[in-house]
Amino acid sequence: MEDFLTQLLGNSQGLVAYLSVFAILVACGLGVPLPEDISLILGGFLAHKGAAHLPMMMFVGFAGIVVGDSLIFFAGRRLGSNVGRKSTGFFARIVTPEKRAKVEGMFAKHGQKIVMIARFLPGVRAVTYFTAGSAGMRYWRFVLWDGIAALLSAPLFVYLGYRFGGELEMLTAKLKSGQVVVLSVLAVLGISAFLWNRRRTRLASKAREAAALATGELAAPYFERSGTELNPEEPARLPRA
Repeated sequence: MEDFLTQLLGNSQGLVAYLSVFAILVACGLGVPLPEDISLILGGFLAHKGAAHLPMMMFVGFAGIVVGDSLIFFAGRRLGSNVGRKSTGFFARIVTPEKRAKVEGMFAKHGQKIVMIARFLPGVRAVTYFTAGSAGMRYWRFVLWDGIAALLSAPLFVYLGYRFGGELEMLTAKLKSGQVVVLSVLAVLGISAFLWNRRRTRLASKAREAAALATGELAAPYFERSGTELNPEEPARLPRA
């Protein structure tokens, strides 16, 4: 498959190069068995030899990933939960009952952030995005998590292809051995942990404020902000010392 992609992209340049990489990445998002990471690296290789501009290829890689993932997300929203259980056809071959059950278990355990983690799990990637759509996940949340992962993987792999374009075989060999993917997963997990801790801190702050309002500690500021007048017949609750 790598040889096929190399022959397909190797001699392309300019607009043809961008459109080819974009189309391949969209196909990857729809579940076509093409190596997404190799496609991004080859896009960087085209920039290495001057057939494309590096920043533009990074953007094309990011856009191709998000568009492909969004298409299968909306396919899941439209077709619902029957695919992989009753239906036949293209999506039924991708969304098998076994894969769907596995992904639903991952959603139950990890929540919506599994959308970001699935970017680095090729075996269940398309099923995860299809399931997110069929389960009614809000699109903006899907794009947020998917976009964070794509913003990491697309520029990274394109840059690797650009930086090591003269040693393409060595780079693809390391990719196959999992070294590059492991580093990418660690980066994603680090960002995921940061976002989760930030969200937990924000929720804890809101909970403390709500508790303070309930006990009357923030009564005066609340009325001042809301513009509500205090009942003169009732004593105002003053902040505790």
